[in-house]
Amino acid sequence: MTKVAGIDSSTQSTKIVVCDADTGQVLGEGQAPHPDGTEVHPDAWWDALRAANAGGLLDDVAAVGVGAQQHGLVALDDDGAVVRPALLWNDTRSARAAAELVADLGGPRAWADAVGSVPVASFTVTKLRWLAEHEPDLAARVARVLLPHDWLTWRLLGDAAEPVTDRGDASGTGYWSPATGQYREDILAKAFGRVPGLPRVLAPAEAAGRTPTGVLVSAGTGDNMAAALGLAAGPGEVVVSLGTSGTVFGAHDRPTADPTGIVAGFADATGRYLPLVCTLNAARVLSSTAQLLGVDLAGLDRLALAAEPGAGDLVLLPYLEGERTPNLPDAAGTLFGLRRTNMTPENLARAAVEGMLCGLADGLAAVRGYGVEVGRVLLIGGAARSAAVRAVAPMVFGAAVAVPEPGQYVALGAAKQAAWALTGGSEPPRWETAATPVDEPAAPELGASVRDAYAHARVTVYGP
Repeated sequence: MTKVAGIDSSTQSTKIVVCDADTGQVLGEGQAPHPDGTEVHPDAWWDALRAANAGGLLDDVAAVGVGAQQHGLVALDDDGAVVRPALLWNDTRSARAAAELVADLGGPRAWADAVGSVPVASFTVTKLRWLAEHEPDLAARVARVLLPHDWLTWRLLGDAAEPVTDRGDASGTGYWSPATGQYREDILAKAFGRVPGLPRVLAPAEAAGRTPTGVLVSAGTGDNMAAALGLAAGPGEVVVSLGTSGTVFGAHDRPTADPTGIVAGFADATGRYLPLVCTLNAARVLSSTAQLLGVDLAGLDRLALAAEPGAGDLVLLPYLEGERTPNLPDAAGTLFGLRRTNMTPENLARAAVEGMLCGLADGLAAVRGYGVEVGRVLLIGGAARSAAVRAVAPMVFGAAVAVPEPGQYVALGAAKQAAWALTGGSEPPRWETAATPVDEPAAPELGASVRDAYAHARVTVYGP
């Protein structure tokens, strides 16, 4: 049996899965936490990788791939040393820099045409502008810029290796174009004042090299691209991921360019494209509401399911850590429509579930507008285990919903990419993924009413 491994270096932890290269059967798993926060030294990811590999999980694998959180800025000096802790995707200090860059290039349409996306604070290019403006001495030391998955791949290969990336993760920087397959060095120079060294962009099945012990290392990719690969979502299937952030994405056969900035025009890990909508607030909306109500997540489910749809006209705008979609980096969460008659724990729990899902329903509508067929939603991530989320999602989304078997789909996608690089085939291996349907959408007028109330609250509080 040939074994391959996938590594998921997420915001919160490192996960490793070891799989049979032919079938995708999971043979072993490991996990280790990351430090909390919006900036972290990359060495913490390496330490977590070694901890997750306790017992030699990776010792007998033939190939390994890395999927990691998108957008993070890893800045290296001439010696390959980390210049400062990496700024992660959820660090919003570069919000002003993002607005300035949008104006500098000529507005949102110019950005969408150039790189398929309109940058917000999460994008790497905005973090480089912030670094140049606020930490010029550190910026002057920067010789090379990598993304989290690039850095981990490079460390696996050994410091003497050439740093590489893939088209999926590169498409989230703000200075690589999915439409042309080229870096936009003019944009990078505009943001940073010069063009530091950038990793070479590998083809989807191309190997990055081998570790010092001879293990093949695949190109790797961003977490959303790896999840799409791991799930093997087919035509008409759109993935909604409910983790630290919320994402909506589906494979597409052509690049997209949304001047509103709602849909990010990413590339995927197979040679196609991955239009994606991201919200900053997903599973933590539920855990924070549960904490406020003094219950665990199961208790939150019971409360939410005891309330009527619409939560008695109570609406939660769940922008607890600012928001990316809509682009409100300085926003806070807002309870809208609070009255004496609806001030119950049940309604607050229901409003939390509906508010989180309504933001993602807007994302579904946005990707549908760019030609992505939404026949069925595949619901993944930690919050997909919530009974209330499973019950409410079909109504709010207005679409059939299925929940794949629990699994580390980012790590599985990275492992599948490793198996692909090992065989060199024209297509990734076909590993079966089972998904359990949940209730079909019922009473579409109720779902429309909940979405309309959410939209009304958002416009009233934050404007159109």
